[in-house]
Order: sequence, then structure tokens, then C-alpha cells
Amino acid sequence: MSKMKTILSVLLVLTMIVPTCAFASAMPGTVCVTDYVAADTGKDVADALQAVIDANPNRTIYFPDGVYLLSHPLRTPADPSKSVDLQLTNYAVIRATSGFTGGALIALGGKDPYNTIKKVGSNYSLTGGVIDGNKVANGVSIDSGRETKVQNTSIKNTIVGLHIKYGANSGSSDADIRDINIFGAGTANSVGIKIEGHDNTVTNARIAGVRTGVIIHSNGNSLTNIHPLFNIAWNQYNGSCGFVEESTNNLFTHCYSDQFQTAFKITGSGRSIYDNCTAFWWSGEGGNCTGFKVGNSNFNATVTNMRMDFRDDTDNTLYDGPTTGSGAFIRLLVNEDRLNANRTYRTFVDEGIIVHSLTYVPEQKATVEAEGTVAHYHCISCGKNYADENGTEELANITTEKLPQPEEPQPEEPQPEEPQPFEPQEVEPQRGSCKYCGQTHEGLFGFFIQLFHDILALFGLHK
Repeated sequence: MSKMKTILSVLLVLTMIVPTCAFASAMPGTVCVTDYVAADTGKDVADALQAVIDANPNRTIYFPDGVYLLSHPLRTPADPSKSVDLQLTNYAVIRATSGFTGGALIALGGKDPYNTIKKVGSNYSLTGGVIDGNKVANGVSIDSGRETKVQNTSIKNTIVGLHIKYGANSGSSDADIRDINIFGAGTANSVGIKIEGHDNTVTNARIAGVRTGVIIHSNGNSLTNIHPLFNIAWNQYNGSCGFVEESTNNLFTHCYSDQFQTAFKITGSGRSIYDNCTAFWWSGEGGNCTGFKVGNSNFNATVTNMRMDFRDDTDNTLYDGPTTGSGAFIRLLVNEDRLNANRTYRTFVDEGIIVHSLTYVPEQKATVEAEGTVAHYHCISCGKNYADENGTEELANITTEKLPQPEEPQPEEPQPEEPQPFEPQEVEPQRGSCKYCGQTHEGLFGFFIQLFHDILALFGLHK
């Protein structure tokens, strides 16, 4: 065990002190370009690098750290018997000279065209590194061949970052692109990705410094997690576009147009799919914004789970296009109060969800002159009323009826008294004291005695 640790330690030390290219050269099938061409010379090395490629068919061509200046493209063969695989370190920079001519710095399949996926060597690739167009050149092009790969590459200062040309297989390129980032030259004609061949996949791409993010002239392409950002001079804003589709039947998934005047522009007539895509306008610069702009006679795309966040201080159009076609907006998320009066897109809304813009309205009590309203939330986007602040419980009726008119008092009619039954009253015997003699006389006899005394008193004869 201790012997194995010693061997590993020695290998680690060798890794630190032996030049990287020495290890690359020692690897079977790998050719290190700095064994033949020096980096960082400040001189054009295009011809020397092309000679290394041509002299080493079916080999991995390895570029260590450093800057390699080119006055014209490096062209790799598409013929499987001659093809090469280009591998660059993260800090290997292939840069165009100011006088560069010829299109892209690296043209994969740029010579010896071929159409096959059967033979070994058909799926050559470019991996890693920085491709710097110096604002005069394109970055990478795929000119011929099948199943070409570009991965983990940074493309800078280019007119067109990545260009997939019309493919060798009746137009199909079948290229696979993933994990790239592109920063363009910032000019009016700058484009992130341009696709002319059919049946390609592009996954995980960040694009900036361009006026057009992605433009597609072909069919059967799948784009996933592509994020173009408009961040060049604002005088280039009008006419800028995140995604331009001049073809049909492509798939866009989790694609995000960021701050371009038009997010998605369609001139083809096929039924492409836009799923879980986003458009966002956030800057105070620029101007009016458009979500979808359709330039043909019919709108046939299917748009699902699309979210569009417009600014609140510009004239915004969600959909600018015809009212005919088989297209559909399914589960569309947008604040309608930030849109202009153009509601053409509603023609195609299917299962549409408009994000509510709710305002609380307190209760208005009814009176005898007017109806009242219950407390509710009113959406200025869809015009509906809801019981809750989240807009989930719609109220079909918010009015309460008028109060009834008060009745005038009516005079009361006298009610006849019911006759009472006769009940004989018992007469108690009268009792009292004579006011003259003070004696007590009871009953009827006492009454007459009192009367007799009153008569005597009348004549003054009572004692």
C-alpha cells in the first residue's frame, strides 16, 4: 500500500513539473501543436497549424494555453479517413488578425466534404478553448459532414458566433452543440447562432453582444435552454430580435429572449413548438416591445406555458400577426394591463391564463336609491371580480339589492270592546261612626239612625 502511495506521489510531482504538452504528446493519438508551432508569438500561424491538421489524420490535435493568431480559417476534413478532433485548454485562444479573411476562424468539415455516419471518424468535434473573432471574423462554422460536435467552447467578438451550414445529407447537418457561450461584435449584423442545416440540437447556450440571438433557416432543429441577451448600443435596439425562425417544424424548449425588441419572429408556415419559453424586458432604455411577430399569412405555432414580462412604460404588443392559422397559445402568462389595445392573440388562446392585476374594492352598502356591492378584488387585466386576493374564486355577481322603501304609518282603527259578563257584587255591610254622637251604627239600621241624626242636626236639635 505504501509503495502505491509513493508511485502516486511521484506522478503528482511529475504532473506539476513536466510541461502539459509533454503529457499530451505522450498520449496515443494526441498531437500537441506547440511541438510544431509556438503560441504567443504575435505572428500569423494559420498556415503552420493547417499543416499540423493535414499531416495528422484521425488524431486529436491539442492546443495548450496561449494565443494563436490566424489570418484565414483552419479547415478540418469531413472525410472520416482524414478527420481530426480539436481540443483546446480553457485558456487556449485562437484569435483573428485584423486582416482576417475567409469566414469563420474554425471551419469544421471545411475541406474534403463527406456524407456518412457509418465510418469511424465521421463524428469529429471541437472542445474547449476561446475562439476570438476580433470583431472581424465569424467564430465556428460546420461546413460538411455529419454528427459534428462543438462543446464547452467560448466564442468572443464575432460577427456570427456559430454557423451550421446546409448539411451534407440532403441538407441535414445532424450537429450536436452544447455548453457554449457567445459574445458577439455588437454590430448591426451580429448574430449569435445561425442554422441553415436540418436536424441539429443546440443545448445550453448563452449569447450576448448581438443584435439577433438565433436565426434558423431549416427544419427539425431542437433548441433547449438558449438565452440570448440584448446588451449592445441602444441605437441598435429597434429591429433587434431574440429568435428568428424562417422555417418550420422546430422545437424550442426553455428558451429565453432577454430585452430584444422582438422576442420571437416567425416567417415560416409550419407548426413549430415553443414550450416553457420566456420573454423579458427590464431596462429603462430601448422602447416598444413585441412578444411574437408573425410575418406570413397564417400563425401555426403551438406556444405552451409561455411567460412574457413587459415593461409598464412602453407600447407593448404581445402578438403582431394574422388572425388565421392553426396556432395556439396554451397557458399564456402575461399582464394584459401592460399591453396596448391589440388583442389579436386572443384568437389563438386555448386554456389561456392571464395573470391577474387585482385591486381591492371595499364594500358599498346598498341604499333605497342604489344597489350596493360586496367587498371584492377587481382584475383590470381580464375585467373579472374575485373574492380572494389571488384571483382563484371568481364572483359571478357582486351587486346587492336596493333597500326597500320605508312604509308610511297608517292610523289605527278603534277595536270594539268585548262585552264583559255580569258578575253580581257582594255588598258589604256599611260600617261607620256618627259624626255627631260618635257611636257606631251597623247595617241598614245604622244608616237610618245616621239619617235621623242628620235631620236633627239640620234643625239644631242634635245634642
